[in-house]
Amino acid sequence: MTKNNGFPENFLWGGALAANQVEGGYIEGGKGLTTVDLMPTGEARQEISKGYIRNFEPQEDVYYPSHGAIDFYNRYKEDIALFAEMGFKALRISISWARIFPNGDEAEPNEDGLQFYDNVFDELLLHNIEPVVTIAHFDVPIHLVKEYGSWKSRKLVDFFEHYSKTIFTRYKDKVKYWMTFNEINMLLHRPYLGAGIVLNDEENVNQVLYQAAHHQLVASAKAVKAGHEINPDFQIGCMLAAGMTYPYTSNPDDIWQAMDKDRESFFFIDVQSRGEYPGYAKRFFKDHNLNIEMEEGDLELLKEGTVDYIGFSYYSSRCTSTDPEVLKTAISGNIFGSIKNPYTKASEWGWTIDPKGLRITANQLWDRYQKPLFIVENGLGAVDELDENGEINDDYRIEYLRAHFKEMREAILDGVEIIGYTSWGPIDIVSASTGEMKKRYGYIYVDRQNDGTGTLERKKKKSFGWYKAVIQSNGEEI
Repeated sequence: MTKNNGFPENFLWGGALAANQVEGGYIEGGKGLTTVDLMPTGEARQEISKGYIRNFEPQEDVYYPSHGAIDFYNRYKEDIALFAEMGFKALRISISWARIFPNGDEAEPNEDGLQFYDNVFDELLLHNIEPVVTIAHFDVPIHLVKEYGSWKSRKLVDFFEHYSKTIFTRYKDKVKYWMTFNEINMLLHRPYLGAGIVLNDEENVNQVLYQAAHHQLVASAKAVKAGHEINPDFQIGCMLAAGMTYPYTSNPDDIWQAMDKDRESFFFIDVQSRGEYPGYAKRFFKDHNLNIEMEEGDLELLKEGTVDYIGFSYYSSRCTSTDPEVLKTAISGNIFGSIKNPYTKASEWGWTIDPKGLRITANQLWDRYQKPLFIVENGLGAVDELDENGEINDDYRIEYLRAHFKEMREAILDGVEIIGYTSWGPIDIVSASTGEMKKRYGYIYVDRQNDGTGTLERKKKKSFGWYKAVIQSNGEEI
């Protein structure tokens, strides 16, 4: 049942986190090293995220922000209490693969790791907060990278299936909503960050990445199939880094290129949602002489393991052109690449701010897949300063979110089925792209600085009370 304000009565308002950006405790409780544990702050982080890494142990005198993060590992009760105070209906988190299987390929799981997430889920349920769990969110056990080449290897399909079955079985009565891979399309843009892929200079990059993509798609299908067998009530989704691409002009070449750019990302969700490789992907493989190795039964598995819903992140739209002069206006900050759109503003980190784009993107995904959508990431990264009274008046964040909520409501009124909305970083966390703490998203300030200093004290921002009122009114007060 939907009220006049658009939002369904059971709409899942909440926030979203990732294990490697909040937990810390990087070797506590038997956890193994993951890919993100080798990503420092600064310029080196960007090169590593693209697949250019040579060291597989932490280096002395290098600061790795994931090692301590914001210490959610020890402070989860305090943080969940704050989320409950805001009235969260859902909290999206991820499970660290290396907490459950420190090397990633063991037969038996690490009980300490399993118990940690039992404790987190119990605390959420105590506060009537629905856990929404991502199985793999930008962290692969580093042993799998060193020993097998990460998702280059077919062997990871079986390791991932074993990991998925283990957590599905353990948490089958505590977790209903799952997603297999976070922003699965990130594989093509940040191979190491997205999938632990290390590139060698002599390799055919497209061959490597699309072969790895096939392995992830088969692994996702196997996990979905297994999950539904373990608990038929599970809702298991995929997760796309979304944001439609606008053509710069009405030149047909611009329009085609914009569609082609969108298809780079839709490729993954087409397979996960429809269960087969689209024609345009087959042509791409042929045109680029790519030979995607498949085992017997793979195509049947893809059909059998389609997802129940489409999870997606939305931070910005993109814009493209075929005009060499226009291409000179390319902006930095957006991982997916974009030229400057003259009709939109940008954040401090160069991300296009386009609330209407959320409505457009939601309609685009609904029209394409006709499956429920779940907006599992959206928010504004900004430098938050304490005023003379020690308060943080982040009106700019409220303005950003209010504009996006209005467009989300319009999408629902358009007929788009949206399960819920979990804003990114409801508490300040380590930035995935830069490793910074000063790029803050939260309703809750954390006293942690870029160099790791700070007391870790939590403090409510002005947006805390605003979002609380939004949730309490189910979107009537925006």
